[in-house]
Amino acid sequence: QVQLVESGGGLVQPGGSLRLSCAASGSPSSPNPMGWYRQAPRNQRELIARITNTGITNYADSVKGRFTISRDNDKNTVYLQMNSLKPEDTGVYYCNLKRGPFDYWGQGTQVTVSS
Repeated sequence: QVQLVESGGGLVQPGGSLRLSCAASGSPSSPNPMGWYRQAPRNQRELIARITNTGITNYADSVKGRFTISRDNDKNTVYLQMNSLKPEDTGVYYCNLKRGPFDYWGQGTQVTVSS
């Protein structure tokens, strides 16, 4: 059974930075596509960034140039480096792993950008 555990959220001032981590366990030895989603209050969960098993990345327009997704396959961990944070980046960030037709989710980590 795949388990995803996120960490690294918190409160940060506008313009600040945070780094989220997502550690996966129970996944097969070969890497799976993974991504980060964000759910703001009263909004639907939206895709922020994703990375394929070969390291190809893409981003939502709202975070391009500010966020960077990366992975360490030896540690089964994916990261989201978030720079130049804005109040509209506030929300719960969820890690996602895709294995075949199945989606697995972490419990989420809160990010609040406020002065």
